[in-house]
Amino acid sequence: MTSLNRAVLNCGTLLLALAACQSPERAPAAAGGIDRTVLPIVAPTYPPVTALDARTVTAPPGFEVTAPEGAPNVVIVLIDDMGFGMSSAFGGGIPMPALDSLAGEGLRYNAFHTTALCSPTRVALLTGRNHHSNNAGAIMELATAFPGNTGIRPLSITPVAEILRQNGYSTAAFGKYHETPPWEVSVSGSFDRWPTRSGFDKFYGFIGGETNQWSPLLWDGTTMVEPSRDPNYHFTVDMTDQAIGWMQAQHAMTPAKPFFVYFATGATHAPHHVPKEWIAKFKGKFDGGWDKYREETLARQIKLGVVPPGTPLAPKPDAIKDWDTLTPDERRLFAHQMEVFAAFGAQTDYEIGRLLGSLRTMGVADNTLVLYLVGDNGTSAEGGMNGMFNEMTYFNGVNETVADQLKRIDELGGPNTFPHFSAGWAVAGDTPFEWTKQVAGSFGGTRNPLVISWPARIKDRGGLRSQFEHVTDVTPTILEATRIPAPKTVNGVAQQPMEGVSMVYTFDSAGAKTRHPVQYFEIAGNRGIYSDGWLAGTVHRAPWDFVPRQPLDQDVWELYNTTVDFSLANDLAASEPERLKQMQALFMSEAAKYNVLPIDDRSIERFDAAQAGRPDLMGGRTTLTVYPGMHGMMENAFINVKNRSNEMVAELVVPPAGANGVILAQGGRFGGWTLYVKGNRPMFAYNWLGLELFTVRGSAPLPAGKVTLRYVFSYDGGAPGSGGVESIYINGTKVAEGRIGKTHANMFSLDDAADVGMDEGTPVTTDYPQWGNGFTGTIERVTITTNELKLTPGARDSLDDRDAAIQESIE
Repeated sequence: MTSLNRAVLNCGTLLLALAACQSPERAPAAAGGIDRTVLPIVAPTYPPVTALDARTVTAPPGFEVTAPEGAPNVVIVLIDDMGFGMSSAFGGGIPMPALDSLAGEGLRYNAFHTTALCSPTRVALLTGRNHHSNNAGAIMELATAFPGNTGIRPLSITPVAEILRQNGYSTAAFGKYHETPPWEVSVSGSFDRWPTRSGFDKFYGFIGGETNQWSPLLWDGTTMVEPSRDPNYHFTVDMTDQAIGWMQAQHAMTPAKPFFVYFATGATHAPHHVPKEWIAKFKGKFDGGWDKYREETLARQIKLGVVPPGTPLAPKPDAIKDWDTLTPDERRLFAHQMEVFAAFGAQTDYEIGRLLGSLRTMGVADNTLVLYLVGDNGTSAEGGMNGMFNEMTYFNGVNETVADQLKRIDELGGPNTFPHFSAGWAVAGDTPFEWTKQVAGSFGGTRNPLVISWPARIKDRGGLRSQFEHVTDVTPTILEATRIPAPKTVNGVAQQPMEGVSMVYTFDSAGAKTRHPVQYFEIAGNRGIYSDGWLAGTVHRAPWDFVPRQPLDQDVWELYNTTVDFSLANDLAASEPERLKQMQALFMSEAAKYNVLPIDDRSIERFDAAQAGRPDLMGGRTTLTVYPGMHGMMENAFINVKNRSNEMVAELVVPPAGANGVILAQGGRFGGWTLYVKGNRPMFAYNWLGLELFTVRGSAPLPAGKVTLRYVFSYDGGAPGSGGVESIYINGTKVAEGRIGKTHANMFSLDDAADVGMDEGTPVTTDYPQWGNGFTGTIERVTITTNELKLTPGARDSLDDRDAAIQESIE
């Protein structure tokens, strides 16, 4: 090599070395010498190599994005529908030793708040922005056309999972998601708002708002999971096994790489499903009733210090009866409902204990930041005054009587039930407050226990923190703890500023002043505003009501000084009218700022995509052709056959020996319909809410070879949920006629989907087994055709009228 070549090579090597030591033109924004404010993080560039032979030159250093040195693992645990007064760690009557233990080594937060509803809380939790900023003003199934409620998370808001993933974390979500618009839950997507395109490398769980714990509809990423046939299967156990296995594998393969786990249980949302051995542990524990429970819980809360001494109980809502006035049958049923719920909560905490125990076994617990949120809102009162054997009755405006439920009381919690408990227990579960889930203007709907543990960082073990905090504060807390900045741009899109604030400032200071002084609340017209210790709010509609109490502009507001009135027992609206006006004005200002307006207080009718104004996968279609292998089609991704006439035409090939099995089904054990063949004869069964089964059987067998099987339902018209006449035809010849006395007005199921050639999940009818019910012939195609909603003259053709009628039937 000549001296000139050596000089050139040395110069090139020097330039490469200098380039390797330099960051890109942007100044470093965080630990690690790279700019983390722009995602994805751009690899440094180097001058081109001019040497001919690779042996004579040193390669530039490899580039890999890694998390800041020493960044902790992060685990979020989120329980569903559990209020302030349920868990033992906050004085409640449900023993939750895993939570108790975590609180003993970390911090309890007794002034942490959610949005009062599931999807809104979850998007706020995982983004650090308010729910309306995420266009999630209600649950995904109630999205509308208005900004703040469209169900579509803006590109200017990137979830924390994606931020962590692009900064060197492994990320996974297990359990409930409920952040994906329902019209995107199909094989056609879009998948942009599914977990695996929202920052999670791994997702194992269910997409919607609830699932059958015994027979869930699950996804692994975007692939549907084949249902388990284990007779002892329970989803909470399954998701825990999945999460532990994932964490162990990640740590084994890449021990230096931190992980983020979002562990969001379906429990304790309805249906309250739990093994009998857990229920037996609570026999007789709640015979004293909800009034006694409230008193005893408050006493324990004060003793623990999570509620200030001298705090009185807020009054119960007028609709909740005193326990002593109930009949013996009511007390027997309601007490057992609470036994089932308590068992569900205790079993869930046990599984969470297994999850947290695995961190210790792996030796990573010390540097793992754990945030255990006890509820995404207050306890749910959606069970109404009597509770429910089958929650689908609620969504269809059907009231279940105490007598009906008592007939099957011993089955509650098991696989043949889809239960919810009485609203009286929801109020008790939110002790010491008055209200529950959905009531956004009351702490009963929004104040949830939070425990934070990080042994390597938090030294005030067992401490209490009472600063006002909000669910939007979780993401900023994670980012500060990991020393990762909130990005300014992601994929070229400028990001909205964080609307929450980090809670890390509270770790070392119990007396620090809150950094979250103002927060609005709004869910379906229930609304409120917090400002520097004062809370103003109004109850526009109770959770058990289908219609508002009054027009929005006539709502009656309440005012509380929360610094001296923890339980909101002393309404100061009458004595401080000027302050109330100021608070109301502040609410309107915040509401305009965060896309809360206009307020939409519609209820049942928002389940109808056309009326709500949101996208509909069917797009108003009246015909849908489906094929073998299509299964797991959610109700929002399938043609609507409710409240209208319809026909189904199946093109089949029947073997010489005849056929059996399901041709097409929608729903399951708790409501739905199925077109099937039994003993080579065509049949149709309509399961009305698990309460009545209407079955029609063909009088002739199917011939061998090609067969056109046609089912026709002629709807009576009139009020939604009316009946009609049904007929079955084989190759044009009528072979059966019958009558369906009543139908589902609003919904079949939130998790039992439509399937071609099988009935996956729970079976619509016991005429065939849960497993192995597939059609034994060949299905070429099935075409479903419907007409428009048919209403006879004088029928209640307004959904507002229907809501009022439903409310009247419940009362």
